[in-house]
Amino acid sequence: MPTNYGFASPAPVLPSSSSPIPNSSFLSPLHWPSSATFLHTCCHFVYLLKSSPLSRPRPVTFSVLPSSSLSKTSSAQRRRPISPPDVRAKSFADTASAGSLAFFHELGFSDRESALLFEQNPKLKVAPLDLLRARVASLRSVGIDGLDLSYLIAKSPLILTADEVDSLLCFIRDELDGKIHSVQLKRLLLSIDTFFLESFEQKVNLLFQYGIPKEKVVYILNNVNITKAVCLKPSREIKRLIDFLGDYGGVNLIMKRPVFLNYDLDEQLVSRVEFLLQLSGGDRDMTGSVFRKLPAILRYSVEHMEGHVEFLRSFAGLSDSEIFRIILVYPNMISASKDRKLQPRIEFLKQCGLGPSEIFKFLIISPLYLGLSYEGNLIHKLGLLVKIGYRFRTKELTVAMGAVTRTSCQNLQKVVGLFLDYGFSCSDIHAMSKKHPQVLQYNPISLEEKVEYLTEEMGRGLEELLSFPAFLGYRLDSRIKHRYQAKKEIRGEKMSLNKLLSVSAERFSEATQRTDGCSTCLD
Repeated sequence: MPTNYGFASPAPVLPSSSSPIPNSSFLSPLHWPSSATFLHTCCHFVYLLKSSPLSRPRPVTFSVLPSSSLSKTSSAQRRRPISPPDVRAKSFADTASAGSLAFFHELGFSDRESALLFEQNPKLKVAPLDLLRARVASLRSVGIDGLDLSYLIAKSPLILTADEVDSLLCFIRDELDGKIHSVQLKRLLLSIDTFFLESFEQKVNLLFQYGIPKEKVVYILNNVNITKAVCLKPSREIKRLIDFLGDYGGVNLIMKRPVFLNYDLDEQLVSRVEFLLQLSGGDRDMTGSVFRKLPAILRYSVEHMEGHVEFLRSFAGLSDSEIFRIILVYPNMISASKDRKLQPRIEFLKQCGLGPSEIFKFLIISPLYLGLSYEGNLIHKLGLLVKIGYRFRTKELTVAMGAVTRTSCQNLQKVVGLFLDYGFSCSDIHAMSKKHPQVLQYNPISLEEKVEYLTEEMGRGLEELLSFPAFLGYRLDSRIKHRYQAKKEIRGEKMSLNKLLSVSAERFSEATQRTDGCSTCLD
């Protein structure tokens, strides 16, 4: 078949899908032209493209299925561009009234920020301006103003239109005298859906029904998580919680420790209270005393408390009743780390020769020992006690250690320094503290006043403190001066300090009424 690679004859047209299949001559292999002819053909084709511009293709139309999301959007919406923030602010400025603009300007919002508020809360578009101003006035009446007010509106613009917010603010202002802290209210309004504010008044009235006075209700609301303890907790759960605590102080316990309302009755309170009650041997009064001293003890799970109790049973050899008595005087023992504090401190007492009963007595008298820092407190006190004459790992060292747990390292150093300034040796200080261990924990200023009165007014020597160091533990005005002046004329100035101060007030009063035979009474 002859072939022609020029452009005089028309090019063959490809068959369409509806055209009949061409004859085999069309599909027969072609003879490729030479390279020169092919290059000439390509150049000529490019020339035609440049000289004869192609017509613009027409857009292809297509139909949209009824179920498609595009069919639910109007053509105007599909063509609508997304407005940048400045365009939205301009649109808002064009449509909003001058009063609305001025209102939000007064609160510190720009046009752009106001437009965003309207997008977040569409009800602002139809809310009367008087309503918005009244709501802002209510917020200010309970202490939310200035930057706090602007921040609250920006974060939760719904508070300007929600009816529940208006009821809440009116109740706080009128029934609670507006005494709820603004920080509490701000936290509440930012953290909760306004739907849950509707029952706030009902739940607070429940506290009134239990006989809690208004000032105590205000105190409770200012010291609990209002969202968790009041708004999100059903009224029946609040009632159940108060009734459950009835055996441990009930309403009085809640008035003193409002944090109990934060707890969940079934998941937290019941099991933890029953554990401590069982440890106490069923003593509800003493168990309630633990709660009043440290309400936060109920933050710890039963497993945590069981671990501490079991450690004291096995390692220190204490009984359950002894462990509870330690908890009663020092509830923070439950919060101390077993590995870092309890174990090494109990181990030290055992190394000093103390048995289970002696460990119990030590911890009852000096429970703070369990909570003090070793590096920042105990090591310095131990060093000073050893320096004045106490031997390491002895029972007498634990007695002195128990006394100084109630004072600071600085105070202990000042007391020792004061005695040294008066001429006492370290062995003298050691001897005095063995007779009266509390002498190391007294206030150095008070000690100095008593020593001056002893030597100057009473005319006694410092050596009398070696035989009766407890003199430094009595009150100067109400005990030492009073008794010394009362007996000065009767017994003279050289009467025994021990007999003068250690007798009871009743015996001393009887003795002063009988001038005759006073010597016999005091002896």
